[in-house]
Amino acid sequence: MSDKAKLVHLDGSQGEGGGQILRTALALAAVTGRGVLLENIRARRKNPGLARQHLCAVQAAAQVCQAQVRGAELRSRWLEFIPGKPTAGGYRFDIGTAGSTTLVLQTVLPPLLVAEGASQVEITGGTHNPMAPPFEFLKETFAPALARTLGRLELELLRPGFYPAGGGRIQARIEPTAPGPGIQWTEPVRPRVVLAQVLLARLPRHIATRELDVLRRKLRLEEDQLEILARDDAGPGNAVLVHVQAGPVREVFVGFGQRGKPAPRVAAEVVQQVQAFLQARVPVGPHLADQLLIPLALLGRGAFLTTRPTRHTQTNAEVIRRFLPVEFSFHEHSPGQWRVQVQCPSEEPSG
Repeated sequence: MSDKAKLVHLDGSQGEGGGQILRTALALAAVTGRGVLLENIRARRKNPGLARQHLCAVQAAAQVCQAQVRGAELRSRWLEFIPGKPTAGGYRFDIGTAGSTTLVLQTVLPPLLVAEGASQVEITGGTHNPMAPPFEFLKETFAPALARTLGRLELELLRPGFYPAGGGRIQARIEPTAPGPGIQWTEPVRPRVVLAQVLLARLPRHIATRELDVLRRKLRLEEDQLEILARDDAGPGNAVLVHVQAGPVREVFVGFGQRGKPAPRVAAEVVQQVQAFLQARVPVGPHLADQLLIPLALLGRGAFLTTRPTRHTQTNAEVIRRFLPVEFSFHEHSPGQWRVQVQCPSEEPSG
């Protein structure tokens, strides 16, 4: 099917060894037109290989760029992906489980940002899952940052879908634009909590009130900063969301209710995330830091201040380097603050 000597070869067990390696490889193969051979897919996970969510990401990326694919089967630990040209249009993808809709969108977003024309994408599956960015993070945090690079992302939550039931739907409109002003968020900030929400679906309201009580006390919030969003058309499910304004960025921190986990504990775990971020005094949290790498690499420049880069972020940078002529630097700016720089090798570092 292909000349394997010309493929980008990736070992899925490298670094954090999870699905991000697959998603980044698919996205950048479609952007650059370079075929990729992945082996040992998700080797460091309890159930390695392609799960339903990852298989949907493969099929979605293949549809967007008319790719030729081998190894696209459930639990497959290898994949050969030979892309064509990304094509704008209307797309619908159904994961078939509570797998993350936001992670599937993450896979097709980069190629649709370089396609000619706007696209509309609808994805069915999970919208609020542990181990994946929730819908609100993409809408409130990532989309405004993306607008400063290569395109606009408009998002609508048609129906929430919690793990393990799924059944949620998101809709995204993706519009490529001329290169934006870029991101130079390199100064310390004074983050402040602006809103705490509890999303509740087909569960007793007292769960939300107990969670909000923890958030109110430990984050010293006023009543007008607390909100319950109850729905009876989805679920059951529960998510705790705290919105923090950090200079130019509105970060969103999340925790999920689980069977057997007391509601106050769910809220307390979110409080820990928020307090650590407030103390760091940086504009970019760990999840946004990870999400920004591909847009800034495609733009060819950018820098931001964040917390200590996670292994997930560093692995993502290593995969991006295999496809694009960019360099990443990670330097400790001061205790608890790290500066991440993205640039083309020919460019001088920004001050």
